[in-house]
Amino acid sequence: MKVCKVLMVWDDGAWCAKTDEEIGLTLESGSFDALIERVRSALPELLELNCGYTGQIQIVFETQRVDTMRAVG
Repeated sequence: MKVCKVLMVWDDGAWCAKTDEEIGLTLESGSFDALIERVRSALPELLELNCGYTGQIQIVFETQRVDTMRAVG
């Protein structure tokens, strides 16, 4: 079983999903749930095309949120 880590980052009003360069996944969406479904759909295809892998996949989603704000004072 191949374990794939997907970093999900919220930044400037959108979610972005990225994997390492070997797999090459980069997707964006305004909805967290929609982005997860897009990752689940695209990841197996990318693994086959970019890595030649067709076995089972375990996806580990890591989330991160980046907020920019101004200090008061």
